[in-house]
Amino acid sequence: MARRRARQGAVTGLFDLTGRVALVTGARRGLGQAIAEALAGAGADIVGLGPHAMAETAGRVASQGRRFSELRCDLAHAADFAGLVADAVGRFGRIDILVNNAGIIRRNDVLTMTEAEWDDVLSLNLRSVFFMSRAVSVHMVERHCEGRIINLASVLSFQGGVRVASYAASKHAIAGLTRAMANELAVHRITVNAIAPGYIETDNTAPLRSDKERSAQILARIPMGRWGDPRDLASASVFLASPSSGYVTGAVIPVDGGWLAR
Repeated sequence: MARRRARQGAVTGLFDLTGRVALVTGARRGLGQAIAEALAGAGADIVGLGPHAMAETAGRVASQGRRFSELRCDLAHAADFAGLVADAVGRFGRIDILVNNAGIIRRNDVLTMTEAEWDDVLSLNLRSVFFMSRAVSVHMVERHCEGRIINLASVLSFQGGVRVASYAASKHAIAGLTRAMANELAVHRITVNAIAPGYIETDNTAPLRSDKERSAQILARIPMGRWGDPRDLASASVFLASPSSGYVTGAVIPVDGGWLAR
């Protein structure tokens, strides 16, 4: 029995984030909220960054016995990323983990997609990810500490999709950016990985879920036969943020119920 408890303790320690601070963008609801809650459950304090109040997320983090601080900013129009990171560091003294979750989708045909629809998606989904990652990486290098950057990719990092050209372009770019940053930052003990969610029950997929025909088509292709829940990303996010993933970098990990395997 004692030996079993010792093994369990060793395994638990691999995923222990006690004393770490995670900056999670787009933490108000959906995937960002679920990831923030999961990281808090593993012991991390959370700084949530987004344009709106995050009272529900704050409550969920507090229920895990961890601290939460809210940083208000619309990343799609941010200019001073170094200043944002300095503000976030000022909340709890450090950033060990960055989760680039904030993102939007605009559905329109290629023939009618507007420049604004294209620019809005690429600005938030790609531009902000690079500059936020750069600013956080500078902080991590200056502290001479290990760091974790987790980007949110998509199954559309591997596929083209329909009526989502700007989103697919941004998520293909996230996969490439993840690998490029991983190559350069490994020497600084900073790992960079991505999670590629499949069809998850979020605001972004609400139009698809409300379309009975399209929803049926999607479910028919998912081997597990259901829409994903944001909490399905919990284990992947904790793993990529934890000491146990120290030799994992440049990876894009699907959490898709088997969609890509079909």
